[in-house]
Parts: sequence; C-alpha cells; structure tokens
Amino acid sequence: MNSEEFLKKLEIELKISKASPHTIKNYLKQNQSLLTFSNKIPSEITTDNIKHYIAENLTTSAASTISLFLAAIKYAYKTILNKNLTESIRRPKKEIHLPTILSKQEIKLLLSQVKNEKSNLIVSLIYAAGFRVSEITNLKIQDLNLPEKIGYIRQAKGNKDRIFNIPEFLFDEIKHRAEQQAKNNQKYLFSGRSGKLSVRNVQKIVAQAAKRANLKNIHTHTLRHSFATHLLEDGIDIRKIQELLGHSNLSTTQIYTHVSTEELKKIKSPIESL
Repeated sequence: MNSEEFLKKLEIELKISKASPHTIKNYLKQNQSLLTFSNKIPSEITTDNIKHYIAENLTTSAASTISLFLAAIKYAYKTILNKNLTESIRRPKKEIHLPTILSKQEIKLLLSQVKNEKSNLIVSLIYAAGFRVSEITNLKIQDLNLPEKIGYIRQAKGNKDRIFNIPEFLFDEIKHRAEQQAKNNQKYLFSGRSGKLSVRNVQKIVAQAAKRANLKNIHTHTLRHSFATHLLEDGIDIRKIQELLGHSNLSTTQIYTHVSTEELKKIKSPIESL
C-alpha cells in the first residue's frame, strides 16, 4: 500500500467514525508529514521514525501539538495496519496556560468599537452565549426557539447539541434579523457575500475592534473565556457553566476557577480578623 492509498483509507475510516472536518484535516496532515519526512511507505514506518520526526520537527512545539501528532499517527496505524507504533512513546506533560480574560468594562469597550450593526450583534452574541466562532457561523434560523427565548447549538465540538439562552438585551435584534434572513431565503442567522459567513470574517471583526480599543492578544475565543469567567464571578455553579460551554469533562471547565481575579479580590487576609 502506497502513501496515497493509505491516506485515502484513513480519510474513509475517519468519515465512518463521524470525525469532524477539522479532525479529518488534521489527522491527514500529520500522517502526510510523517510519511514525507521518513520517505517510506506506511508499512515500513517504525517507532524510531516517529521519534526522529518529533525530535527534528516538534521539540519546540507545545505539548498539545505533540499529543495531537501522536494521536493522529496512533489512530491511522492502529485502524489501518493494526499496529500501535506510538505505544512506547512517552506523551509530554500538558502545559497549563491560563486564558486571556477581559473584564466586563473591557467587553463594553470592545463592543463600542464594533461600529457595524450586524458585526456588533455577532460579537455580542459570541460573548452573551459563550459561542465558539464556528458555532456562530453555523447558527441557523431554525435553531432558534424565539417564543421560549432559547436556541440550540447543533453538532458542536464532540458532536454534541447544547442549549443557549437568548438574552433579553439582544432578543429584539435577533428576532428582527431572523425574520429578515428568512425573507431573503437565508438559512443562517448570519450570512456573508457567498452565503455562509466565514470563520475568518468573524475573527477579523474581533481583531479590528480589539486593535481600535487598544486591547492586546484578543481573539474570538477570548469572548468565550470571558463569558465563562464572568458567570463564575456572578456565582453560577461550575457544573451549569460546563453545560453552557458544552464541555464533556468538568476538568476542562475548572480552568476558569484559576482565572477569576474578581473572586480572589474578595478574599480577605487573615490579618484583617486579628
């Protein structure tokens, strides 16, 4: 079996297993890179080849990047050739990077710099409901239950559906937009020139607003991080936040317990009670 046949089989297996387009793209890319680097057919690849690739290409990469590479290789060779070539390779310890969080005042400042009405609604809704950028671009009119003032995020990360509340503050704007999009025969709540709004377009909107607001290292996911942290600061139970974010594991949500500076500010030193 040559490399092309191997990668095609891998793509088929991933599609059968209902992997996301993002996962399929990544797994194919990682396996292609290993095969190109080693200059061998798939059946000749060894554990040492994999270690050599990591040593030459990934030693300065984040632990998550190395783990992704190993997961992609393991899946491919275990599924297609029934060999686990990564079993003896030690996984790097995952680094914990605290996410960038905006204060509520910084959120207001950021939104004030999004001048276009449609763009402002997009950015507001990402923060208001803790959307991932792909979730806002995939949000369909039929996913909104306006009488109940809720919506559904369909087949999000991990192929999970979840619910979100439509804020009173944004309800009239969202209702009006949904009606206008329906009249124009659009199925998405937000559309672009070629139909579906692109992820890159949303990222650009946030980046430009952040630049005008003089806020550093801000991206669309910062709004999601801020949503979760502000809920925690408002006393919302972390398990409810887990459901709103669509996290499979509570441990993923618990990172926000480390970044809630407002909660830390409330803690008095024991010397105060002396």
